[in-house]
Parts: sequence; C-alpha cells; structure tokens
Amino acid sequence: MTVIESSTEINLPVAKVYEFLADLNNHQQLMPDNIYNWSSTKDEASFTIQNMAKLAIKISERIENIELTAIPTEKPPFDVELKWTVEDNGQGGTVAKHIITADLNMMMKMLASGPLQKLADHQTERLKEILK
Repeated sequence: MTVIESSTEINLPVAKVYEFLADLNNHQQLMPDNIYNWSSTKDEASFTIQNMAKLAIKISERIENIELTAIPTEKPPFDVELKWTVEDNGQGGTVAKHIITADLNMMMKMLASGPLQKLADHQTERLKEILK
C-alpha cells in the first residue's frame, strides 16, 4: 500500500474543522482545477479527474471530531481510501491531516504517487485558506 499524507494547522476548534470536512458538498472547494463534473451530497461525491479517471466516493466511516473516511462506490482503477483526521493542536486550533491510501503496483506508483501527493497538498492548503 502507498500512503500519502499532507497536514496543516488551522486556527479553529476541532469541531468547526470536522463539521466542514464531514459534508462532502464542501470538498469541491478543496479540489484543484483539473477536477470537473463535480456532483455531491453530504455523504457522496462524484467527479472527473482530467486525463485520469471518473471517481465516485462515499463516506464509509465518521468518528465525530476525530476522523472521516471515504471510499469509492464504483470499482476505481486501483483501491483507494481517503481519510481526514483532525486533532487539537494544544492551543485551541486544529491539526488537519489528509491521508490517501492506495493499492498501487510499481508502474501505477510511478505514475500516480506524484499527482496524489500534489492533490493531498493542494487540499490541505485550500482547507487552511478557506477556514481562516
């Protein structure tokens, strides 16, 4: 399994950050420009990644104010799990971490791990910008 992580600190309480992340409708704001055909509800989202694939995900697990996990609803090109964790930074703010776990063979790892890391970094950066 390939694990890609990106984290950021946000100067808001854990509950506020979790509330934003728990609604997949908000995740469109976190996506880069190469994501289009976005459609979502609170629990499900589908979108197209330019030059790659169409992906549909759903929330598979919610642990309030701790973590949120999403998995594909249709068979993706490779098994993937998208997880957000939130924890108190000790100063009233939140450390938000985006973890993408993907089952990539060697060739897919060479092709996809860079773009996946870029996606994770973009999403945590956007989260910080949006939740000022």
